[in-house]
Amino acid sequence: MMKKCFLLLAGIAGLIASPVLADDRYQSRPPVIVSPDLTAPWINQLGGARVQPVVYPRAPAPVVAQQQPRGLFAPRVVHPLFGGAPVQQVAMGRPGIPAIQGHLDPQFLPQVVDYQTKERPGTIVIDTNNRFLYLVMEGGKARRYGVGVGKPGFEWAGAHTITRKQEWPDWTPPSEMLSREAAKGHYLPAHMEGGEANPLGARAMYLGSTLYRIHGTNAPWTIGNAVSSGCIRLRNEDVTDLYDRVKVGTRVIVM
Repeated sequence: MMKKCFLLLAGIAGLIASPVLADDRYQSRPPVIVSPDLTAPWINQLGGARVQPVVYPRAPAPVVAQQQPRGLFAPRVVHPLFGGAPVQQVAMGRPGIPAIQGHLDPQFLPQVVDYQTKERPGTIVIDTNNRFLYLVMEGGKARRYGVGVGKPGFEWAGAHTITRKQEWPDWTPPSEMLSREAAKGHYLPAHMEGGEANPLGARAMYLGSTLYRIHGTNAPWTIGNAVSSGCIRLRNEDVTDLYDRVKVGTRVIVM
């Protein structure tokens, strides 16, 4: 008898609790926030409006397909942006600096070209319209590199000297950039230590007392385009090569 009473009470309790549980089951959950910038590393996040994403320009990281000893050439890599096709190996300025090639127009690869100018050998001349940086050499020659330049509204021209050089530089975005990107929904870090993910890349050469630099990049596929906030960017292996060829005091002409 007591067993029957217990089962009856349990059944009544279940009938009473079921609607409550059912209502709770179908209550609304916190929204899923999807970034409008699908290249951001934080595409999906849970937690509603309290989420404060921190992003910086970055593409999917290469996946090492076949590791080789460190030396003149970079490891053979497969890059997610290019359908998993192997990426061609390229010479590196320094061991350990990633090199990604295969999607870059060959004209933007480093090469020695004929170049007539009145500027002295050792001068850097940057042709922003054609996206080339020239390091003037003797005998009417120049070493030419492909570069990324300022996007529309951020173009500039002038003459400066290199006042400082830095390997694997830190990045502190100016307040104007922080505000500008925040208005577009992109929240940049106030400071980032140097490294492979840093937008300034492997090397930086600072121009005069300005905020402009010649520097590397963590986005080598942007070389040949107008994409920056005024700085001149090169592939990491190219900026490392240039860095070793120039010194503080080098004249830089941007036109």
